[in-house]
Amino acid sequence: MLNFVWILFFLSAFAVALCKLLFLGDQTAFAAIIEAMFGQAKTAFEISLGLSGVLALWMGLMKIGEHSGFVALLTRALNPLFSHLMPEIPHSHPALGAMTMNIAANMLGLDNAATPMGIKAMQEMQSLNPHPDRASNAQILFLVLNTSSVTLFPVTIFAYRAQLGAANPTDVFIPILIATYASTLAGLLAVAWVQKIRLWDKVVLAYLGGITALIGGMLAYFAGLEQAEMMRQSALVSHVVLFALVVAFIVAALHKELNAYELFVDGAKQGFQTAISIIPYLVAMLVAFGVFRASGALALLTDVIGLLTDLMGLDKRFIDAVPTALMKPFSGSGARAMMIDTMQTHGADSFVGRMASVVQGSTETTFYVLAVYFGAVNIKRIRHAAACGLIADLAGISTAIFMTYWFFG
Repeated sequence: MLNFVWILFFLSAFAVALCKLLFLGDQTAFAAIIEAMFGQAKTAFEISLGLSGVLALWMGLMKIGEHSGFVALLTRALNPLFSHLMPEIPHSHPALGAMTMNIAANMLGLDNAATPMGIKAMQEMQSLNPHPDRASNAQILFLVLNTSSVTLFPVTIFAYRAQLGAANPTDVFIPILIATYASTLAGLLAVAWVQKIRLWDKVVLAYLGGITALIGGMLAYFAGLEQAEMMRQSALVSHVVLFALVVAFIVAALHKELNAYELFVDGAKQGFQTAISIIPYLVAMLVAFGVFRASGALALLTDVIGLLTDLMGLDKRFIDAVPTALMKPFSGSGARAMMIDTMQTHGADSFVGRMASVVQGSTETTFYVLAVYFGAVNIKRIRHAAACGLIADLAGISTAIFMTYWFFG
């Protein structure tokens, strides 16, 4: 899918530029495309290189959190919920442990730890699957929860915002938290409806009720504030919560008599390597989207969306965040490039720059997760997994747009 989208950007740019040349006599379109190609390649390298320091910082801190026991703590907290949502998995089966560790790692933004544990969980569930080529109910629920991006600590989004000049890189934390909650809840409800899962089970209700009460209380509190005060207080809450989490990591490491400094350095090395490793992907997607924009193809697309928006009487400011939203279900790296391009063009602290950031953090890449997790266990019949994952995407992205208007609009 990403290959198709990448090629489509170039072919669309060529077609639009050629039409401009032949029918409008515009001789500048191809020059703009070439300029965008080289300019965006340079920009992608500069962003990746500048990102290395920020990623080294956060990855170092996350390494301390991982080894100080926070993943294990979240795992113990989540295990009762998953054992009730997936009754076909026996108690104490290794699948439950791998599954909860994957979700816990995702919640803390530990992608490197989350993916191997996710594959391990799928393999363990496959051992219980009576139809090896067909996704089981438990596998589908687990996958949809992954695609809904249960994230408490969206490290990379903060890092990109910091690199691109945001005054408060974490000011999108509360909107992302609410959007990812909506995505996860929608995905869970969709799967529960199809699979007839008993959500009124007292353990499940306790978990869902507690989380919903927390999010609802947060919404109720911020609803009573003027917008300027809401932005100020949400930024303050974000700063306090995130730094308190960092301090908790360090205190836990101290309690366990771990060498927090060495753990930080080890994680920081991984952060630097991550920043370098994304250069080819960022160059590929930023260049492709750059020529798509320079040719005028993006303007045509946004004009059509703008026309439909006018007919419905809606505010048009969200349109520049649409590329991130459209790309998100198909490609994480593609959506990341769209987010970066939006922040570069309009500013990290602009309304649409913040919206692209919240959209990016609201949900995960559905088709990528489908391919990786089901491909790892050779499942060919995915049943309702894609449909439920896309429902979660729609809920998360819609909530992200609404939250951005509420907090920053």
